[in-house]
Amino acid sequence: MLDLKLLRDRPEEVRQALDKRGASVDLDGILQLDRERRRLEARRGSLQAESNSLGKKVGELIRQGADPQGAEVAALRQQGADLKAEIAQLEQRERELEEEVRARLLTLPNLPLPSVPVGQDEADNVEVRRWGDELKPTHPVLPHDEVAEKLGLLEVGRAVKVAQSRFVAMVGAGAALERALIAMMLERHIAAGYTEVIPPFLVNSAALEGTGQLPKFAAESFRCADDDLWLIPTAEVPLTNLYREEVIPAERLPLYFCAYTPCFRREAGSYGRDTKGLIRLHQFQKVELVKVTHPTQSEAEHEKLVQDAEAILQMLELPYRVVELCTGDLGFSAARCFDLEVWFPSQNRYREISSCSNCWDFQARRANLRYKEAGQKGTHFVHTLNGSGLAVGRALAALLENHQQPDGSIRIPQALRPFLSSRFLSEDGALRTAP
Repeated sequence: MLDLKLLRDRPEEVRQALDKRGASVDLDGILQLDRERRRLEARRGSLQAESNSLGKKVGELIRQGADPQGAEVAALRQQGADLKAEIAQLEQRERELEEEVRARLLTLPNLPLPSVPVGQDEADNVEVRRWGDELKPTHPVLPHDEVAEKLGLLEVGRAVKVAQSRFVAMVGAGAALERALIAMMLERHIAAGYTEVIPPFLVNSAALEGTGQLPKFAAESFRCADDDLWLIPTAEVPLTNLYREEVIPAERLPLYFCAYTPCFRREAGSYGRDTKGLIRLHQFQKVELVKVTHPTQSEAEHEKLVQDAEAILQMLELPYRVVELCTGDLGFSAARCFDLEVWFPSQNRYREISSCSNCWDFQARRANLRYKEAGQKGTHFVHTLNGSGLAVGRALAALLENHQQPDGSIRIPQALRPFLSSRFLSEDGALRTAP
Protein backbone atom coordinates (compact mmCIF):
# COMPACT_ATOMS: atom_id res chain seq x y z
CA MET A 1 0.00 0.00 0.00
CA LEU A 2 1.26 3.46 -0.83
CA ASP A 3 2.01 5.96 1.92
CA LEU A 4 -0.95 8.35 2.16
CA LYS A 5 1.40 11.11 3.30
CA LEU A 6 3.35 10.69 0.05
CA LEU A 7 0.12 11.14 -1.91
CA ARG A 8 -0.70 14.29 0.05
CA ASP A 9 2.76 15.85 -0.20
CA ARG A 10 3.83 14.80 -3.72
CA PRO A 11 0.72 13.87 -5.71
CA GLU A 12 2.21 14.72 -9.11
CA GLU A 13 5.25 12.55 -8.46
CA VAL A 14 2.98 9.63 -7.56
CA ARG A 15 0.76 10.28 -10.56
CA GLN A 16 3.75 10.27 -12.93
CA ALA A 17 5.11 7.05 -11.43
CA LEU A 18 1.75 5.32 -11.82
CA ASP A 19 1.42 6.64 -15.37
CA LYS A 20 4.68 4.85 -16.20
CA ARG A 21 2.98 1.61 -15.15
CA GLY A 22 0.01 2.38 -17.33
CA ALA A 23 -2.19 2.49 -14.24
CA SER A 24 -5.38 4.53 -14.46
CA VAL A 25 -6.17 5.76 -10.95
CA ASP A 26 -8.28 8.47 -9.32
CA LEU A 27 -5.77 10.12 -7.00
CA ASP A 28 -7.88 13.28 -6.80
CA GLY A 29 -10.79 11.27 -5.48
CA ILE A 30 -8.65 9.69 -2.76
CA LEU A 31 -7.20 13.03 -1.75
CA GLN A 32 -10.64 14.65 -1.66
CA LEU A 33 -11.90 11.92 0.69
CA ASP A 34 -8.80 12.35 2.84
CA ARG A 35 -9.28 16.13 3.03
CA GLU A 36 -12.90 15.65 4.08
CA ARG A 37 -11.87 13.15 6.77
CA ARG A 38 -9.25 15.53 8.15
CA ARG A 39 -11.76 18.41 8.10
CA LEU A 40 -14.17 16.33 10.15
CA GLU A 41 -11.34 15.31 12.47
CA ALA A 42 -10.50 18.96 13.10
CA ARG A 43 -14.19 19.78 13.67
CA ARG A 44 -14.52 16.87 16.08
CA GLY A 45 -11.44 18.03 17.98
CA SER A 46 -12.92 21.49 18.34
CA LEU A 47 -16.25 20.12 19.56
CA GLN A 48 -14.50 17.77 21.98
CA ALA A 49 -12.63 20.72 23.47
CA GLU A 50 -15.91 22.62 23.76
CA SER A 51 -17.54 19.60 25.43
CA ASN A 52 -14.70 19.31 27.92
CA SER A 53 -15.00 23.03 28.72
CA LEU A 54 -18.76 22.65 29.33
CA GLY A 55 -18.14 19.75 31.68
CA LYS A 56 -15.69 21.81 33.69
CA LYS A 57 -18.12 24.75 33.76
CA VAL A 58 -20.94 22.54 35.12
CA GLY A 59 -18.65 21.24 37.85
CA GLU A 60 -17.50 24.73 38.78
CA LEU A 61 -21.12 26.02 38.99
CA ILE A 62 -22.11 23.18 41.30
CA ARG A 63 -19.05 23.78 43.50
CA GLN A 64 -20.10 27.45 43.72
CA GLY A 65 -23.52 26.42 45.07
CA ALA A 66 -25.67 26.16 41.93
CA ASP A 67 -28.58 23.71 42.10
CA PRO A 68 -27.50 20.50 40.25
CA GLN A 69 -31.09 20.14 39.09
CA GLY A 70 -31.54 23.82 38.32
CA ALA A 71 -32.27 25.36 34.93
CA GLU A 72 -28.76 26.78 34.37
CA VAL A 73 -27.01 23.46 34.97
CA ALA A 74 -29.64 21.59 32.99
CA ALA A 75 -29.14 23.91 29.99
CA LEU A 76 -25.39 23.36 30.06
CA ARG A 77 -25.80 19.61 30.36
CA GLN A 78 -28.16 19.62 27.38
CA GLN A 79 -25.54 21.54 25.37
CA GLY A 80 -23.02 18.89 26.38
CA ALA A 81 -25.35 16.10 25.32
CA ASP A 82 -25.93 17.76 21.95
CA LEU A 83 -22.18 18.13 21.47
CA LYS A 84 -21.56 14.46 22.31
CA ALA A 85 -24.23 13.40 19.83
CA GLU A 86 -22.63 15.51 17.11
CA ILE A 87 -19.18 14.16 18.02
CA ALA A 88 -20.46 10.58 17.73
CA GLN A 89 -21.87 11.33 14.28
CA LEU A 90 -18.57 12.86 13.21
CA GLU A 91 -16.64 9.84 14.54
CA GLN A 92 -18.86 7.48 12.55
CA ARG A 93 -18.42 9.49 9.36
CA GLU A 94 -14.66 9.70 9.94
CA ARG A 95 -14.48 5.90 10.23
CA GLU A 96 -16.45 5.51 7.03
CA LEU A 97 -14.18 7.92 5.17
CA GLU A 98 -11.05 6.28 6.60
CA GLU A 99 -12.27 2.86 5.43
CA GLU A 100 -13.08 4.26 1.98
CA VAL A 101 -9.64 5.85 1.67
CA ARG A 102 -7.96 2.59 2.70
CA ALA A 103 -10.12 0.59 0.30
CA ARG A 104 -9.06 2.86 -2.56
CA LEU A 105 -5.40 2.80 -1.53
CA LEU A 106 -5.51 -1.01 -1.64
CA THR A 107 -6.31 -0.84 -5.35
CA LEU A 108 -3.21 1.22 -6.20
CA PRO A 109 -0.15 -0.71 -7.43
CA ASN A 110 3.34 -0.12 -6.10
CA LEU A 111 5.50 2.67 -7.52
CA PRO A 112 8.36 1.51 -9.77
CA LEU A 113 11.85 2.45 -8.67
CA PRO A 114 13.49 5.20 -10.74
CA SER A 115 15.96 2.65 -12.16
CA VAL A 116 13.21 0.47 -13.68
CA PRO A 117 13.15 0.73 -17.49
CA VAL A 118 10.08 2.54 -18.78
CA GLY A 119 7.90 0.54 -21.15
CA GLN A 120 4.39 -0.63 -21.92
CA ASP A 121 4.57 -4.43 -21.84
CA GLU A 122 6.89 -7.45 -21.96
CA ALA A 123 8.23 -6.37 -25.35
CA ASP A 124 9.98 -3.51 -23.55
CA ASN A 125 11.67 -5.69 -20.91
CA VAL A 126 15.46 -5.52 -20.85
CA GLU A 127 17.69 -8.58 -21.04
CA VAL A 128 20.43 -8.42 -18.41
CA ARG A 129 22.46 -11.59 -19.04
CA ARG A 130 22.36 -15.17 -20.28
CA TRP A 131 23.79 -18.40 -18.95
CA GLY A 132 24.39 -21.65 -20.83
CA ASP A 133 24.09 -22.42 -24.49
CA GLU A 134 20.71 -22.55 -26.14
CA LEU A 135 20.22 -26.13 -27.28
CA LYS A 136 20.29 -26.40 -31.05
CA PRO A 137 19.60 -30.14 -31.29
CA THR A 138 20.62 -32.19 -34.28
CA HIS A 139 17.83 -34.62 -33.42
CA PRO A 140 14.09 -33.93 -33.05
CA VAL A 141 13.16 -32.73 -29.54
CA LEU A 142 9.66 -33.61 -28.45
CA PRO A 143 7.71 -31.00 -26.46
CA HIS A 144 7.82 -31.79 -22.76
CA ASP A 145 4.17 -32.85 -22.60
CA GLU A 146 4.63 -35.36 -25.41
CA VAL A 147 7.78 -36.92 -24.01
CA ALA A 148 6.24 -37.03 -20.51
CA GLU A 149 3.21 -38.91 -21.77
CA LYS A 150 5.36 -41.19 -23.95
CA LEU A 151 7.50 -42.12 -20.93
CA GLY A 152 4.49 -42.50 -18.64
CA LEU A 153 5.50 -39.67 -16.30
CA LEU A 154 2.09 -38.06 -16.02
CA GLU A 155 -1.62 -38.71 -16.41
CA VAL A 156 -3.76 -35.99 -17.94
CA GLY A 157 -7.03 -37.67 -18.81
CA ARG A 158 -7.40 -39.37 -15.43
CA ALA A 159 -6.49 -36.15 -13.59
CA VAL A 160 -9.19 -34.30 -15.52
CA LYS A 161 -11.61 -37.06 -14.56
CA VAL A 162 -11.06 -36.46 -10.84
CA ALA A 163 -10.79 -32.65 -11.14
CA GLN A 164 -11.14 -30.69 -14.37
CA SER A 165 -9.00 -29.36 -17.20
CA ARG A 166 -5.60 -27.82 -16.35
CA PHE A 167 -4.84 -30.47 -13.75
CA VAL A 168 -2.33 -33.30 -14.12
CA ALA A 169 -1.24 -36.25 -12.02
CA MET A 170 2.47 -37.07 -11.91
CA VAL A 171 3.02 -40.82 -11.63
CA GLY A 172 5.91 -43.24 -11.18
CA ALA A 173 9.20 -41.77 -12.36
CA GLY A 174 7.43 -38.44 -13.00
CA ALA A 175 6.37 -38.15 -9.36
CA ALA A 176 9.85 -39.24 -8.21
CA LEU A 177 11.51 -36.68 -10.47
CA GLU A 178 9.30 -33.87 -9.20
CA ARG A 179 10.00 -34.87 -5.60
CA ALA A 180 13.75 -34.95 -6.33
CA LEU A 181 13.61 -31.44 -7.79
CA ILE A 182 11.81 -30.13 -4.70
CA ALA A 183 14.36 -31.75 -2.36
CA MET A 184 17.32 -30.43 -4.34
CA MET A 185 15.93 -26.89 -4.39
CA LEU A 186 15.18 -26.87 -0.66
CA GLU A 187 18.55 -28.30 0.33
CA ARG A 188 20.39 -25.72 -1.74
CA HIS A 189 18.41 -22.81 -0.31
CA ILE A 190 18.72 -24.05 3.28
CA ALA A 191 22.49 -24.27 2.77
CA ALA A 192 22.38 -20.65 1.58
CA GLY A 193 20.84 -19.52 4.88
CA TYR A 194 17.09 -19.80 4.33
CA THR A 195 14.89 -21.21 7.08
CA GLU A 196 12.56 -23.89 5.75
CA VAL A 197 8.88 -23.46 6.61
CA ILE A 198 5.91 -25.72 5.99
CA PRO A 199 3.19 -23.05 6.04
CA PRO A 200 -0.59 -23.37 5.92
CA PHE A 201 -1.84 -23.98 2.38
CA LEU A 202 -5.03 -22.10 3.27
CA VAL A 203 -4.86 -18.45 4.32
CA ASN A 204 -7.34 -15.82 5.44
CA SER A 205 -8.32 -12.70 3.54
CA ALA A 206 -6.07 -10.48 5.64
CA ALA A 207 -3.03 -12.48 4.51
CA LEU A 208 -3.94 -12.11 0.83
CA GLU A 209 -4.60 -8.42 1.35
CA GLY A 210 -1.23 -8.05 3.04
CA THR A 211 0.74 -9.29 0.05
CA GLY A 212 -1.48 -7.60 -2.56
CA GLN A 213 -3.55 -10.45 -4.01
CA LEU A 214 -6.73 -8.94 -2.59
CA PRO A 215 -8.73 -7.15 -3.68
CA LYS A 216 -7.26 -7.02 -7.20
CA PHE A 217 -6.79 -10.75 -7.90
CA ALA A 218 -9.80 -12.25 -6.14
CA ALA A 219 -11.11 -13.68 -9.43
CA GLU A 220 -7.88 -15.63 -9.93
CA SER A 221 -7.98 -17.26 -6.50
CA PHE A 222 -9.80 -20.31 -5.16
CA ARG A 223 -11.93 -19.56 -2.10
CA CYS A 224 -13.48 -21.94 0.43
CA ALA A 225 -17.16 -21.07 0.28
CA ASP A 226 -17.94 -21.66 3.97
CA ASP A 227 -14.86 -20.05 5.51
CA ASP A 228 -12.77 -16.93 5.23
CA LEU A 229 -10.01 -19.08 3.74
CA TRP A 230 -8.35 -19.19 0.34
CA LEU A 231 -6.03 -21.72 -1.30
CA ILE A 232 -2.63 -20.08 -1.59
CA PRO A 233 -1.59 -18.82 -5.03
CA THR A 234 2.04 -18.89 -3.86
CA ALA A 235 3.93 -19.51 -0.60
CA GLU A 236 4.85 -15.82 -0.73
CA VAL A 237 1.50 -15.18 0.99
CA PRO A 238 1.90 -17.25 4.18
CA LEU A 239 5.66 -16.64 4.44
CA THR A 240 5.39 -12.84 4.19
CA ASN A 241 2.49 -12.80 6.63
CA LEU A 242 4.22 -14.85 9.33
CA TYR A 243 5.18 -11.61 11.09
CA ARG A 244 2.13 -9.56 10.13
CA GLU A 245 1.19 -6.93 12.76
CA GLU A 246 4.54 -7.47 14.50
CA VAL A 247 7.61 -5.35 15.25
CA ILE A 248 10.93 -7.08 14.58
CA PRO A 249 14.13 -5.95 16.31
CA ALA A 250 16.37 -4.47 13.61
CA GLU A 251 19.30 -6.65 14.65
CA ARG A 252 17.33 -9.76 13.61
CA LEU A 253 17.06 -8.58 10.00
CA PRO A 254 17.24 -9.87 7.35
CA LEU A 255 14.96 -12.89 7.72
CA TYR A 256 15.19 -15.59 5.03
CA PHE A 257 12.43 -18.15 4.46
CA CYS A 258 11.93 -20.91 1.91
CA ALA A 259 9.00 -23.26 1.47
CA TYR A 260 7.73 -25.94 -0.84
CA THR A 261 3.97 -25.77 -1.38
CA PRO A 262 1.38 -26.61 -3.95
CA CYS A 263 -0.01 -23.40 -5.44
CA PHE A 264 -3.49 -22.77 -6.80
CA ARG A 265 -4.56 -20.21 -9.42
CA ARG A 266 -7.57 -19.99 -11.67
CA GLU A 267 -5.43 -18.69 -14.55
CA ALA A 268 -8.28 -16.34 -15.39
CA GLY A 269 -7.94 -14.91 -18.88
CA SER A 270 -5.43 -17.55 -19.99
CA TYR A 271 -7.82 -19.89 -21.78
CA GLY A 272 -6.43 -21.14 -25.05
CA ARG A 273 -2.83 -20.58 -23.85
CA ASP A 274 -0.53 -23.47 -22.88
CA THR A 275 -3.42 -25.90 -22.57
CA LYS A 276 -1.06 -28.88 -22.67
CA GLY A 277 1.66 -29.94 -20.30
CA LEU A 278 3.02 -28.33 -17.15
CA ILE A 279 3.31 -24.65 -18.04
CA ARG A 280 -0.05 -23.23 -16.98
CA LEU A 281 -2.01 -25.29 -14.46
CA HIS A 282 -4.59 -24.55 -11.79
CA GLN A 283 -2.43 -26.52 -9.31
CA PHE A 284 1.35 -26.53 -9.50
CA GLN A 285 4.30 -27.12 -7.20
CA LYS A 286 6.75 -24.38 -6.29
CA VAL A 287 9.64 -23.65 -3.97
CA GLU A 288 9.36 -20.05 -2.85
CA LEU A 289 11.94 -17.67 -1.36
CA VAL A 290 10.95 -14.72 0.85
CA LYS A 291 13.11 -12.13 2.55
CA VAL A 292 12.19 -9.56 5.19
CA THR A 293 14.90 -6.90 5.27
CA HIS A 294 16.00 -3.56 6.59
CA PRO A 295 15.40 -0.87 3.92
CA THR A 296 19.14 -0.23 3.61
CA GLN A 297 19.69 -3.91 2.75
CA SER A 298 16.91 -4.56 0.29
CA GLU A 299 18.64 -3.74 -2.99
CA ALA A 300 21.65 -5.92 -2.19
CA GLU A 301 19.36 -8.66 -0.93
CA HIS A 302 17.40 -8.45 -4.18
CA GLU A 303 20.52 -9.19 -6.19
CA LYS A 304 21.33 -12.15 -3.92
CA LEU A 305 17.76 -13.43 -4.28
CA VAL A 306 18.10 -13.50 -8.07
CA GLN A 307 21.41 -15.34 -7.74
CA ASP A 308 19.82 -17.91 -5.42
CA ALA A 309 17.16 -18.67 -8.03
CA GLU A 310 19.78 -18.74 -10.79
CA ALA A 311 21.81 -21.29 -8.83
CA ILE A 312 19.07 -23.89 -9.25
CA LEU A 313 18.99 -23.46 -13.02
CA GLN A 314 22.76 -23.80 -13.14
CA MET A 315 22.64 -26.96 -11.04
CA LEU A 316 20.10 -28.36 -13.50
CA GLU A 317 22.30 -27.29 -16.43
CA LEU A 318 19.42 -25.38 -18.01
CA PRO A 319 20.13 -22.42 -20.30
CA TYR A 320 18.38 -19.28 -19.13
CA ARG A 321 18.39 -15.52 -19.29
CA VAL A 322 17.73 -12.79 -16.72
CA VAL A 323 15.31 -10.06 -17.78
CA GLU A 324 14.48 -6.84 -15.95
CA LEU A 325 10.77 -6.04 -16.23
CA CYS A 326 9.77 -2.64 -17.52
CA THR A 327 7.31 -0.40 -15.69
CA GLY A 328 4.33 -1.63 -17.72
CA ASP A 329 5.04 -5.32 -16.99
CA LEU A 330 5.72 -5.09 -13.25
CA GLY A 331 3.61 -7.16 -10.91
CA PHE A 332 1.11 -5.30 -8.73
CA SER A 333 3.23 -5.32 -5.55
CA ALA A 334 6.68 -5.03 -7.13
CA ALA A 335 8.84 -1.92 -7.16
CA ARG A 336 11.46 -3.76 -9.22
CA CYS A 337 11.50 -7.26 -10.68
CA PHE A 338 13.83 -9.62 -12.51
CA ASP A 339 12.42 -12.62 -14.34
CA LEU A 340 14.41 -15.76 -15.00
CA GLU A 341 13.44 -17.31 -18.31
CA VAL A 342 14.49 -20.87 -19.12
CA TRP A 343 15.10 -22.14 -22.66
CA PHE A 344 12.56 -24.47 -24.29
CA PRO A 345 14.09 -25.94 -27.47
CA SER A 346 10.77 -27.32 -28.76
CA GLN A 347 9.38 -23.77 -28.76
CA ASN A 348 12.67 -22.11 -29.70
CA ARG A 349 12.17 -19.50 -27.00
CA TYR A 350 12.63 -18.65 -23.35
CA ARG A 351 9.77 -19.04 -20.85
CA GLU A 352 9.46 -17.50 -17.39
CA ILE A 353 10.35 -19.82 -14.53
CA SER A 354 10.89 -17.32 -11.70
CA SER A 355 9.99 -13.72 -10.86
CA CYS A 356 12.21 -12.12 -8.22
CA SER A 357 10.57 -8.99 -6.83
CA ASN A 358 11.57 -6.28 -4.41
CA CYS A 359 8.34 -4.83 -2.99
CA TRP A 360 9.99 -2.24 -0.77
CA ASP A 361 7.58 -1.22 2.02
CA PHE A 362 4.45 -1.77 -0.10
CA GLN A 363 3.47 -5.13 1.42
CA ALA A 364 4.76 -4.16 4.86
CA ARG A 365 2.35 -1.21 5.02
CA ARG A 366 -0.55 -3.47 4.09
CA ALA A 367 0.50 -6.09 6.66
CA ASN A 368 1.69 -3.55 9.29
CA LEU A 369 5.06 -5.32 9.43
CA ARG A 370 7.68 -3.12 11.08
CA TYR A 371 11.13 -3.08 12.67
CA LYS A 372 12.63 -1.12 15.56
CA GLU A 373 16.19 0.06 15.98
CA ALA A 374 17.72 -0.67 19.37
CA GLY A 375 17.72 2.37 21.65
CA GLN A 376 15.58 4.44 19.30
CA LYS A 377 11.97 5.53 19.54
CA GLY A 378 9.41 4.66 16.93
CA THR A 379 9.12 1.91 14.36
CA HIS A 380 9.57 1.74 10.60
CA PHE A 381 8.28 -0.50 7.83
CA VAL A 382 10.51 -3.32 6.63
CA HIS A 383 11.11 -4.17 2.97
CA THR A 384 9.87 -7.51 1.63
CA LEU A 385 11.22 -9.54 -1.28
CA ASN A 386 10.08 -12.75 -2.91
CA GLY A 387 10.98 -15.05 -5.77
CA SER A 388 10.40 -18.55 -7.09
CA GLY A 389 13.28 -20.82 -6.42
CA LEU A 390 11.86 -22.44 -8.64
CA ALA A 391 8.51 -23.31 -10.20
CA VAL A 392 8.90 -27.09 -10.07
CA GLY A 393 6.67 -28.09 -12.98
CA ARG A 394 8.35 -25.66 -15.34
CA ALA A 395 11.79 -26.82 -14.20
CA LEU A 396 10.76 -30.41 -14.89
CA ALA A 397 9.39 -29.45 -18.30
CA ALA A 398 12.61 -27.64 -19.23
CA LEU A 399 14.66 -30.59 -18.03
CA LEU A 400 12.67 -33.02 -20.21
CA GLU A 401 13.42 -30.94 -23.30
CA ASN A 402 16.97 -29.73 -22.70
CA HIS A 403 18.26 -33.12 -21.53
CA GLN A 404 16.34 -35.21 -24.03
CA GLN A 405 18.73 -37.63 -25.78
CA PRO A 406 18.59 -38.86 -29.43
CA ASP A 407 17.21 -42.21 -28.24
CA GLY A 408 14.36 -40.45 -26.40
CA SER A 409 15.82 -41.00 -22.93
CA ILE A 410 16.27 -38.17 -20.41
CA ARG A 411 19.71 -37.46 -18.96
CA ILE A 412 19.52 -36.49 -15.29
CA PRO A 413 21.91 -33.64 -14.36
CA GLN A 414 24.68 -34.64 -11.98
CA ALA A 415 23.51 -32.32 -9.19
CA LEU A 416 20.02 -33.84 -9.21
CA ARG A 417 21.04 -37.51 -9.11
CA PRO A 418 21.63 -37.76 -5.33
CA PHE A 419 18.00 -36.74 -4.77
CA LEU A 420 16.49 -39.28 -7.17
CA SER A 421 15.97 -42.84 -6.00
CA SER A 422 18.32 -45.30 -7.67
CA ARG A 423 15.22 -47.19 -8.78
CA PHE A 424 14.64 -44.41 -11.31
CA LEU A 425 18.26 -43.87 -12.34
CA SER A 426 20.14 -45.99 -14.84
CA GLU A 427 23.89 -46.60 -14.66
CA ASP A 428 24.57 -44.02 -17.36
CA GLY A 429 22.62 -41.31 -15.50
CA ALA A 430 19.42 -41.48 -17.54
CA LEU A 431 15.91 -41.49 -16.11
CA ARG A 432 14.66 -45.03 -15.72
CA THR A 433 10.89 -45.06 -16.18
CA ALA A 434 10.26 -48.72 -15.35
CA PRO A 435 12.21 -49.58 -12.19
